[in-house]
Amino acid sequence: MTGYALYVFRRFGQFVLVVFVGINIAFFVTHATPIDPITSAIAAATRFSQADPQAVQMTREALRELYGLQGGLWDQYWAFWKRVAVADFGPSLSAFPTPVSTLVWRALPWTFGLLSVATIVAWGLGSLLGGLAGYYRRSLSLKAFGVVVSGLQPIPNYVMAFVVLVLFGYVWPILPITGSAQINLQEGWTLAYFKSVFQHAMLPVLSLVLVGTGAWFIGMRALVSNIVTEDYVAYAELGGVDRHKILTSYVMRNALLPQVTGLALSLGLIFNGAVITEVVFGYPGLGNLLIRAVYAGDYSLVIGIASMSIIAVAFAALVVDLILPLIDPRVRTT
Repeated sequence: MTGYALYVFRRFGQFVLVVFVGINIAFFVTHATPIDPITSAIAAATRFSQADPQAVQMTREALRELYGLQGGLWDQYWAFWKRVAVADFGPSLSAFPTPVSTLVWRALPWTFGLLSVATIVAWGLGSLLGGLAGYYRRSLSLKAFGVVVSGLQPIPNYVMAFVVLVLFGYVWPILPITGSAQINLQEGWTLAYFKSVFQHAMLPVLSLVLVGTGAWFIGMRALVSNIVTEDYVAYAELGGVDRHKILTSYVMRNALLPQVTGLALSLGLIFNGAVITEVVFGYPGLGNLLIRAVYAGDYSLVIGIASMSIIAVAFAALVVDLILPLIDPRVRTT
């Protein structure tokens, strides 16, 4: 077996292990909650009426069979993995009889669109200006930008979300503060609908970009600051090579490898959702869906969202691990 084939086999084994352990944790955590979803569902259905106790018991047994909650914990565990193997998480308890997969796929595009745009904008802005700040170390404007983004970086996402919401929703009300689009607009491939979606996404994206840019800026500036001290950069400068060429071909290109790795991992984390940010702005993504599922004690929906997030993050890490040796062969020996 070649070195790269062995490397791929080892990384794939790690991927399977991470997914297995992560989904197991999701299963046992959800089943450790004191909320009984079956009891909650029956209580909600019989809240305003009297029900025959025998009918209630029959309903309870039917729901337990439907959601794979029959028997002891280990019986439920094996039933759960049988469902996971075929990607069937059953119907949602809180939105019966809608399947979990339908709810997840309905919310996924909103989370993916919101977080992918915010992540790429923050990465591009932070990497570009961080690289320039590391190369042009005497620039006062770049130093000032570094101070601002470094100060914003430690602020929690939810705090920045509230600040942006108050500033641009109440103090200077120029953007919508909740939802994903105007309520009276019909979904479709129309200019009016896309304009509304863009306007509603601006505040959540802005709150995430303001917090996220700092880490990319600091990382890129540190990488470039180390590279500019290398002998080949000094030799190029002494040889009269154009400074723009040195910056783009000698410095930025070498510094981007760790940044690209970080970007790939961040894109994998998109499936986790910006939970509190989506709740603050009432955005219909996975984060908002997860919070509602937790409050409702919806086992099936919580496990479905958690399982998809675990698989997505592990898969993103696997793809990065498989691509890196093709870019930098030294990784194969680690």
